[in-house]
Amino acid sequence: QVQLVESGGGLVQAGGSLRLSCAASGRTFSTYAMGWYRQAPGKQRELVAQITWDGSTNYAESVKGRFTISRDNAKETVSLQMNSLKPEDTAIYYCNARTVKLYLPTDYWGQGTQVTVSS
Repeated sequence: QVQLVESGGGLVQAGGSLRLSCAASGRTFSTYAMGWYRQAPGKQRELVAQITWDGSTNYAESVKGRFTISRDNAKETVSLQMNSLKPEDTAIYYCNARTVKLYLPTDYWGQGTQVTVSS
């Protein structure tokens, strides 16, 4: 089992910055692929950014150049630095951990943290 706890959401004006953090519990955190997803009202949950066990990253086109995902395996945390925020970034942001055992992936989710960007 993996437990995820997000922090760092809030209200910010357009153009501002926020940093989300996710603390994970698990014996093999360094092997997990970690990610941030978001879900806006009336929309499906979408991938924002991912970081693999070896540090490779992947971003949604809409956040490239503005958001940066990072991980600290010693502290078992993953962070999302969000700069130049736009009103369309408003959503609930969820931390995700993906583990693979015997070729079968399992996804774990945090409870979500609200990010609101005012215009």
